[in-house]
Parts: sequence; structure tokens; C-alpha cells
Amino acid sequence: MATATARPRYRARVAPRRSSRLTGVRWDRIGRVALVLVLIAVGLSYVSPAINLFSTWRESKDAQTRLGELKAENETLVRQAATLRQPAAETTEARKLGLVGPGEQAFVVDGLK
Repeated sequence: MATATARPRYRARVAPRRSSRLTGVRWDRIGRVALVLVLIAVGLSYVSPAINLFSTWRESKDAQTRLGELKAENETLVRQAATLRQPAAETTEARKLGLVGPGEQAFVVDGLK
């Protein structure tokens, strides 16, 4: 039987430490640096499309504004065209231009301003 003074069968040994400078390449650091560089490259590849998307969005807002202006102008022109289709419109527009009808006499008055 074993006694208190008996030697254990195994002995725990501490592994000798190697200097980190002598091990060579630090693959964990290289992997991290490569991963960061790849992430930066992927991020930069999204910059140009994002700028183009914002520019297109801004142009669409400008186009929507212009479309509203053109619709308002179109409504005005449609009303004006409907007014000009009336029989009395021809005479009214001629009077605005300073024309006189047949058999009428034209007078010019100066200094009214």
C-alpha cells in the first residue's frame, strides 16, 4: 500500500514559455487586420450608391414640385381656352388690344398716367 511518503505516479510540469518574438507570424493579428480591411472595402463600396440614391431622391422631389407647377399652369390654360371659345371672347380680346369694330371711331388720349 501507499504511504504518505510515497511519490506520486505523475508530476505536473509547467510548459516552458517561448518568447512571442521568436514564434514568427502572429496569424491572429493578421486575420483581424485583414477582416477590418475587408469590412472597410465593403463599406466604401456602398458610399457611391448611397450618394446616387440620395441625389435621385432629391431630383424626384424637384420633379414632383415642377409637376405641380405645370399642372397648375395647365389648369389655368384650360380655363383660358374655355373662355376664348365663347362668342364674345373674340370681341373682348380685340378691345384689350386696342382694336375698334367696323364703323367705330378710335380716339387717342395722352397724359392719363
